[in-house]
Amino acid sequence: MSKFINPFTDVGFKRIFGQEMSKDLLIDFLNSLMEGERHIEDVTFLDKEQLPENARDRGLIYDVYCQTSTGEHIIVEMQNKDQLHFKERALLYLSKAIVEQSKRGDEGKLYEIDAVYGIFFMNFRNSSFASRFRTDVALMDTETHEVFSDKIRMTYLQLPEFQKDVDECETVFDRWIYILKHMTVLERMPWAAQHAVFQKLSQICETAALSKVERMQYDESRKIYLDNLATLEKSRLDGIEEGMKKGIKHGLQQGLQQ
Repeated sequence: MSKFINPFTDVGFKRIFGQEMSKDLLIDFLNSLMEGERHIEDVTFLDKEQLPENARDRGLIYDVYCQTSTGEHIIVEMQNKDQLHFKERALLYLSKAIVEQSKRGDEGKLYEIDAVYGIFFMNFRNSSFASRFRTDVALMDTETHEVFSDKIRMTYLQLPEFQKDVDECETVFDRWIYILKHMTVLERMPWAAQHAVFQKLSQICETAALSKVERMQYDESRKIYLDNLATLEKSRLDGIEEGMKKGIKHGLQQGLQQ
């Protein structure tokens, strides 16, 4: 068992970013992500489940859903596997958060919406993002390339494309990503002496610090994570095997024809 919890598990990710006791960790990460653009003083965690409007609709559940002290809504998600319509799903999440604001009851402020930010950790590669680690998406004027509206913003972090070594991480944001990516193999928390938030992160994430109940919840979450990885690997190998069979069959057919 590693010294620190796996942040890619549901329990691990929410322990770091999705609970009141670790709110300062979330704020520090968000400020490092948005450095030079926006500074967040405080956040309030919101109900992650947006109830469906009727029985046929599917409720949306986010990993972390919060609102800043200045009104912005922020959704943070960790995804461990690629899926069809991944980008459209992210857009649906943000759109739902915008639509919910229209139900606040004040008709005079129906269109006074707060900005919604989506931050999506991708623990996989997606060809839509090429080999870029970070992709920022906003509503832009296609001719001037100026921001058309600041009410919706998406940031995708393709973790396998982050290749910096520990000595190359100069910014706080780089250090956050390095720690999250390598946490399960770390023997100690780097930069804890220089950055108090990483010292707290070390305390929260040590597996030895988990209570008996927390350990049971984490072990179950870790089992689900490992089972999913095994399923994905099996599908990948099955695809390779099927491709090889088709290639051999096609080659034999061509040989016979010739």
